[in-house]
Amino acid sequence: MNNKNIWNFIFELGQLRKIEHEGWRLINADNIDSVAEHSLRAAQIGFILAKLENYQNPLEVVAIAVFHDVAECRTGDFHKVANRYINADEERAVKEQIENLGDIGKEIYHLWKQAEHKNTKAGIIAKDADLLEQAAMAKEYLDKSYEFAQDWINNVSKLLQTNAAKQLLAALQETNSNDWWQGLKKI
Repeated sequence: MNNKNIWNFIFELGQLRKIEHEGWRLINADNIDSVAEHSLRAAQIGFILAKLENYQNPLEVVAIAVFHDVAECRTGDFHKVANRYINADEERAVKEQIENLGDIGKEIYHLWKQAEHKNTKAGIIAKDADLLEQAAMAKEYLDKSYEFAQDWINNVSKLLQTNAAKQLLAALQETNSNDWWQGLKKI
């Protein structure tokens, strides 16, 4: 492995800023977030969720969430309707992305695989964080009157595995995405 290989991978990761989260197009949403923006908030939620789940290493969950969509640098992002017809080989994409990164690449693959296969507690928490981030985005759209965004929240509720994630989703339903700034404006 050489430093040029590392830079090539870093530049490839930059593609995530350019790839929009395609699912929101189904509801004709405006200001669609990028995969990079999604991954950042999923990692932040992952830290919080890991703490709520009393997981001993929340930074592991954060690292998993940071890399959980790395394949999309090469495959792009497809919404669930498109996924009916497209079978992107994300595992192959990740393996090829990291093949020149030596041990660093092996660790990134291990992180990615935990979220993809949900085969560890950290992977399960990271996947729940990924889902909660999508639910949060759906709630933001719902609060802007995109009524079909409720479908994402309904689907996420069927997939969550951790108790803390289920509790957070229940609270999300009772929260307006604009509540956080109410009373903070200086008049």
